[in-house]
Amino acid sequence: MLEKYFDIKKEVLEALKEGMPVVALESTIISHGMPYHKNVETALNVEKIVRENGAVPATIAILNGKLKVGLTAEEIEHLGKSKNVIKTSRRDIPFIVAKKLDGATTVASTMIIAALAGIKVFATGGIGGVHRGAQETFDISADLQELAHTNVAVVCAGAKSILDLGLTLEYLETFGVPVVGFGTEELPAFYTRRSGFKVDYRVDSPKELAEVIKAKWDLGLSGGIVIANPIPEEYQMDYEKITKAIEEALKDAEEKGIRGKESTPFLLAKVKDITGGESLESNVQLVYNNAKLGAQLAIELAKLEK
Repeated sequence: MLEKYFDIKKEVLEALKEGMPVVALESTIISHGMPYHKNVETALNVEKIVRENGAVPATIAILNGKLKVGLTAEEIEHLGKSKNVIKTSRRDIPFIVAKKLDGATTVASTMIIAALAGIKVFATGGIGGVHRGAQETFDISADLQELAHTNVAVVCAGAKSILDLGLTLEYLETFGVPVVGFGTEELPAFYTRRSGFKVDYRVDSPKELAEVIKAKWDLGLSGGIVIANPIPEEYQMDYEKITKAIEEALKDAEEKGIRGKESTPFLLAKVKDITGGESLESNVQLVYNNAKLGAQLAIELAKLEK
């Protein structure tokens, strides 16, 4: 029944059938996270890094209503250039599919499609979370509910620092989602390695991480796991500088009435402008770092499952 909705790239399908390591990658970063050509260049490099580290990349999107698991270079180029690609979360999937439209998948929708295809590891930039002022607006990313229910391990550089990190951690704790620091006891805050908040647990190797994930799912404890992988030190931004830029961007968004799914792309673009492009370079480097760890984790999980 599900097959009619899917288009899985041959390379990915064969890897899944043989129990080889596969890493899911999202497409919102291509269509809504970075400017053209940087978005396409980054997406292709991320796939290259996954391959160089021994796993098969599976960039996920919806094209002409089909759930695509693994994209060609031409399809990535299309996502990077087209102005008609819809930012797609859980609620949007049936409409994009039924109307045969193009959709770029967020963390939530990438997790859904990855899980349906049988992919257990997903590498991204940063997860969504509880937005600042959510106690009044109730603006909470669907990513968090997906993490509560869907069995996919998400490698990220923490939650995007434009969010309320304290409330995001509280929300994840309520729904039983472990937040694990890779080589750190402090939650990284996307552009920086520090946030002032502690993670639930620290792990120091992909093997240890794989053992924890396997135990979680073997025990029937459904839901994802957040693997917070700090941005490499040489690429992190000055804490005070990025904090000031985010506050300025948030003020601008409030004045312009930017809400919902438009808020994150607006804030990231605004922060990039304020920092003179420095934040974009940090964003690219943290994604590369997560792709590498995602591949290493997928390899260790595949070993355990064999």
